[in-house]
Amino acid sequence: MKILNIVGARPNFMKVAPLHRAFQQYPQIQSKIVHTGQHYDAKMSDVFFNQLELPKPDYFLGIGGGSHAQQTARIMLEFEQVVETEKPDVILVVGDVTSTIACALVAVKMHIPVVHVEAGLRSGDRRMPEEINRILTDSISDHLFVTEQAGLDNLKREGVNDQKVHFVGNVMIDSLVHYRKKAAELNTVGQMGLEPKSYVVMTMHRPANVDAEGGLQSIVQIVEDTAVYKTVLFPIHPRTENNLKRFELWERLTAIPNLRLLEPQGYLEFLNLMENAAIIVTDSGGIQEETTYLQVPCLTFRDSTERPVTVEVGTNQLLADLNSVTVHEKVLEILDGKAKQGQIPQLWDGQAAGRIAAFINETYQEPA
Repeated sequence: MKILNIVGARPNFMKVAPLHRAFQQYPQIQSKIVHTGQHYDAKMSDVFFNQLELPKPDYFLGIGGGSHAQQTARIMLEFEQVVETEKPDVILVVGDVTSTIACALVAVKMHIPVVHVEAGLRSGDRRMPEEINRILTDSISDHLFVTEQAGLDNLKREGVNDQKVHFVGNVMIDSLVHYRKKAAELNTVGQMGLEPKSYVVMTMHRPANVDAEGGLQSIVQIVEDTAVYKTVLFPIHPRTENNLKRFELWERLTAIPNLRLLEPQGYLEFLNLMENAAIIVTDSGGIQEETTYLQVPCLTFRDSTERPVTVEVGTNQLLADLNSVTVHEKVLEILDGKAKQGQIPQLWDGQAAGRIAAFINETYQEPA
């Protein structure tokens, strides 16, 4: 049995790594990796493949940037050739990036079964391209592997056949569990001369937050207010940096005492920084899950989340807008020992990839 696993953007690496490792337990499964290159930074990509012990991708499509339509079209054209060459039995897609829907479309049109890992998540906001990718991928996939109860509820509401839906847990957490000790041994926090809980981590990259001057002014104000109490570590996204410079806010940001601007971090380095942070302020999807598992307070700048379990059960709090006054109040509350208490969600136990691999092995095994 031959499986093609699709990676396209940074979060996909952490999801495919445990799956590829789980498939190695079955000698009859040939697991191959296709990297579309949708997001590609040579340095960061190498770091991820090395740190997550992934083999060099069997195919690198080199798609690069462009509009959503351009990326989707280029991925489909290139991936179709891969499918024609490899003739896989199953195509596995993860998450909600452009590569996910593009490769799923190619597979379905070529009559190859598609399985979607991290299915059923919905933010309710169709202005987000990821939301469209999630809905479309789920509607054309043969089997849907779900991370939380909300995913089951969403798919049932959308009329998806129960036999296609499988509650297995969260492969992103599999990677965290597997590499947590290795990340601790790196001791990125100590290397930076910091003590655990002496700093706040901030990440901001979503267009809704960083493409307008008002949003960026609020981000700078939040850093100024927070840095009074704790060191602020800000691994800065290229989009955010470019826009800060465009709106002439870069000098104001870089002048803040107690702020450390960082290059984008490797997976292990960032995991160590997250685990030891006093608070994380973010607009990321995956960080909401990781902080919930690590039991670290998380303030998320979104008016909705496709991962409601992080709010209902975990340590995550949604802040609907970039209101610096509200953030200041929340930060002080948490630093005063009044952080929201969370629990680890059901089946977030580091074994999700094993459940998925066992199901795929049983379901798609060729008859003797």
